[in-house]
This record gives sequence, structure tokens and C-alpha cells, in this order.
Amino acid sequence: MTRFKVLLATLSLSVLAACASPQGSAPTLRGAVDPDFPYADTRSTYGQFLAGQAALRSGRTRDAAGFFESARVLGGDKAELAVRERAFTAVLLAGDVEAASRMAPRDAEANEAVRRLGALTRVVDLMADGKGGEARQIIKAETIGFPHRQATALLEPWIAAQVGDVAGAIAQPSLQGDRLVQYFGQLGRARLLERAGRFEEAETDYKLLTGVSAARGLFTLDYGEFLERRRRSAEAVALYDTALVQSPGDTALIRARARASVRRSPPPVVTLRQGAAQVLVATAASFMNERQSQFGLAYLRLALRLDPKRDDAWLLVGDVLAQGGDVEAAREAYGKLPPSSPRYVAAQGKLAWSLQTEGDKAAAVALAQRIAAAAPGDRDAQLTYADLLRADERWTESAAVLDPLIAAAAAAGNPDWRLLYMRGVALERAGRWPEAERDLKTALIASPDEPELLNYLGYSWVDRGENLAEALQMVQRAVAARPDSGAMLDSLGWAHYRLGDYKAALENLEKAVELEPGDPDVNDHLGDVFWRLGRKDEARFQWTRVLSLEPTATQKVLVETKLKTGLGPAGPAVATTVATIP
Repeated sequence: MTRFKVLLATLSLSVLAACASPQGSAPTLRGAVDPDFPYADTRSTYGQFLAGQAALRSGRTRDAAGFFESARVLGGDKAELAVRERAFTAVLLAGDVEAASRMAPRDAEANEAVRRLGALTRVVDLMADGKGGEARQIIKAETIGFPHRQATALLEPWIAAQVGDVAGAIAQPSLQGDRLVQYFGQLGRARLLERAGRFEEAETDYKLLTGVSAARGLFTLDYGEFLERRRRSAEAVALYDTALVQSPGDTALIRARARASVRRSPPPVVTLRQGAAQVLVATAASFMNERQSQFGLAYLRLALRLDPKRDDAWLLVGDVLAQGGDVEAAREAYGKLPPSSPRYVAAQGKLAWSLQTEGDKAAAVALAQRIAAAAPGDRDAQLTYADLLRADERWTESAAVLDPLIAAAAAAGNPDWRLLYMRGVALERAGRWPEAERDLKTALIASPDEPELLNYLGYSWVDRGENLAEALQMVQRAVAARPDSGAMLDSLGWAHYRLGDYKAALENLEKAVELEPGDPDVNDHLGDVFWRLGRKDEARFQWTRVLSLEPTATQKVLVETKLKTGLGPAGPAVATTVATIP
């Protein structure tokens, strides 16, 4: 059974509309202007609109933006308002902010939400062109209300700075009870004070941010870079060292510390456009955390209009597009990150996983291997390589990649249960059980209440008929922590089966099948329980179902044998030896 799974967010059709081409590639009008396109005979406004809807449903989101724009153009001044609104939204989400700004609906009868987003789009586009005065006029003349109050409040100081209003620039924005505006407003104020040469006041704000436990990790780099610019490198190194205790694998912190320790030139203070872009990225992340991915993507596109080289924005754009199924556009977004970026390894890792998901396992592993070889000291690069080797069932190679990472953690006196767990799984699958058991036990010492560990080691013992009494206790603890986990309920049911308690086994395995109906192991186990309870027709039904669920070759042979001969007599319940975790 798969003991750990990646849960991918499933996006709605409205979010699929958000998955379009990256910033800078304007959607091409299709159908009305391209005679070779399959929908070329669809010349009416309504036909183009329907074609756009069809493109969305089939995942061709870049074409969808083109269809909606084509519908708008064909309709001219008489185009239905709904068509114009959809065209604006599609083009914005496709990444052409300049075109979207021109198309933004201003009609009084327009949908209020679309009109507000249109006003924000015009504001950002004007800021990108250095026209802060005109952007300010829009904010004063139009109410850009919910859900854009955060963005408007955070952008206003940067607009004020653009028009030379010093007092407006250093006035900290606020929304009652809104921590995002509080923290990023204070960061903006610190940066604008620094730009104005008011360094003591700027440092006060930077210090306040790094003194708040909830925000400290977000703003350590900002304060450290300020200290470096003030030629206080030793203080910057000390700040980075403190942060690295909590986040030892943070690539950006590691790079910043290395730079400060040899007094290389720090990043310059952000430009007005870069500062404004950051608050939009922060707001986008907030939307995405609330599963408002369409708004998140729109804000990321706006941020990239202000700062086309913003790496974190490209990475997030790629994630939204990949989750929506627009793999090609997601790869384009990940490919925007240069090798010099601290996030380059993460982006390349996502590219590799997209290849794996598409079935090109060889290319995925080859890319991960190149990344790992190019960055031997990068933990994330090595983990990605190990993960992809494991996904390709190259268990021994995966364990070997993890060896130096585990040794380094042990040498530092900080064993990482996750690494030990990963290697334990790889070793177990490679048939090296004594080594795997050692890793899993050591991991459990480091994290004794971790459900994944309790479940994996407990299930492994159950499946091998070893230490059943303790294994039962372990999987019971795992299920108590995660009662909705089909995998863990299966482990508990299988433990009861091994102990001969078929009634308890049935109760748990039926729940497990409800939660994991497509798992061949869970269905196989339920079939075995049915057989022991004398319900042989139901047992055969479950075993037959296993064959339709892509079982492994070994599973297939075992199930086919059971369908022919059933199960032999049940042996005595095993379970007296209790293992001791050293």
C-alpha cells in the first residue's frame, strides 16, 4: 500500500479560467483571424464565446483568452457586456495586463466585482508606466472595495512616492485588524524611509518587524540586507545565523549569509515598482491560502507587470497553472527563473515533477540528476533527486542520495526524522529490511508521535507478522491522530486480521475502502477478511476489483491465485513478541 500520498488541490472550472499563458505573451485572436484554426468557421460573437468556453473545459486556456477577445472584437461597440467582462478577465489572467487595462469595463451596469478588479488593473498599469498621478486619481475617484482593500491600502504609499508626496509615502497604511496590511505596510514604510535617507527611522521599522514572532521569518532578509547596505555586515551575519537555527535549509538565508560574511555588495534598496510588486505578491499569497486561486493569479500577473523579474511570482504562477492542468504554461513560468535565483532549484524541481506527472520518468530523473550535480550542497536539489528516484522505484539509488544528508544532520546533532523516514521507505522497498527498520526506529525516537512513522513501521511489522502487539498499538495511535486516513485505517484493519480478530478487521477495512476505493491493497485486504468470515462471493468480488485497479505484477499473480483457489486454512494468531525501540 502507498504509505504517503501527495494531495493536489482540485481547482474549479472558474479557476481553470485562470490558467493561461505567462506574463508578456499576449493572447492571439483565434478563429476570427486564423483560417487554419479548427474554430475558423465560428465567426459570430456568440460562436467565439462558446468556443472560449469549450477551450476552458478542455484546458486550452491560452486559446480561451483569444476566443473571448475575438468575441469582444467581433461584437464591437454592441458586444454584450458579459462578453466584454469575460474578455477582460481572461486576458488579465493570461498575463497581458496592458491589454486588460484598456479593456477594463467601466460601465455603471457592469458587474461590480469585475469593475473593481478593472480599476485596480488600470492603477497598476499606470504605476508600471510611471504615471502615479493618474493612478492616484483613479483611487480617489473610484471605490476599489472588497476584496481589493488590502491591495489598495498597500499600494497608496508607493503611488504617493511616485508623485513625490513624501508625507503620503511614509504614512503607514492600516485596515482594522488586518495583519497583512499591518506587516507589509510597515515593511513598505521602512523601505520608503530608507529611500529617503531616514535610516534610523527605517531601522526602527525593520527591527519591529523582526521582533514579531508571527512575522519574523518573513522579514529577516529585508532587515539583514538593510544592515549590509549600512556596512554593518557582522550584525547581518549574526541575524542570518539566528534565523538559520530555525530554518537550516533556507537557500536565500544561506546565500545572504555567505555574501555578508565576505562583504560582497548587497541587493540595492528596492525601486518603487519593485516595492509595489511585493505587496501584490503578498496579497496574492493570501488569496491562494484562502483557495481563491483566480484572484491569486490575477494579482500575480499585476505584480509581474510592475516587476517582470520577480522570481517568487513566477514560481507561484507556475504552481497555479500546474494545479489547473495547464502544464505547458506552468513550465514556461518555471523556466523564467534564472540560475542565479535562490529559487532556481525549486523551479527546476517543479519542472522535473511535471515531466514525471506526464509520464516521462527518464527525462524527470535526468533533469533532477543534473540539478543535484550542479548544486551538490543544496539540500532541496538532493531531496528532489531522491524523491524522483523513489518515484521511479530506483530504491537503492534513492537511499544512496539521502546518505550524506542524513550523515550531515547526525553530525550536527540534529537528526531529521523526515530524511530517515524517506530512506527507511526506500530501503524497505529495496528488500533491505534490517537497515530500513533501523532507520524507522531512529526516526521514531526523534519524533515519537508522528502518525506517518507510527503507521509505516507498524504496518511493516504487521505485514511481516512481527511484533504484532506493539504494531497494533502504534497503528491505533496513528489512526487516533488521523481518523480520516484510509491508509492508516487499512493498517489497523490488517493488524486485527493478523491477530485473528476478523470482526474488528472488517469494521476498519470497510471504512478504509470507503476512503481509498481505488487502492488495490485495501481492496485485497478486505477480500481476505470476507473470505475468513465465510463471505466468499464478496471476497471474490473484492479480489476481482483489485485486478481493475492497476495492481503491481506481484499483486496480480497473488490475487489471480486467490480467485482460483481461495485462501488456505487460517494459521494461529501470531503476536507475542514485543519489539523495543532503542
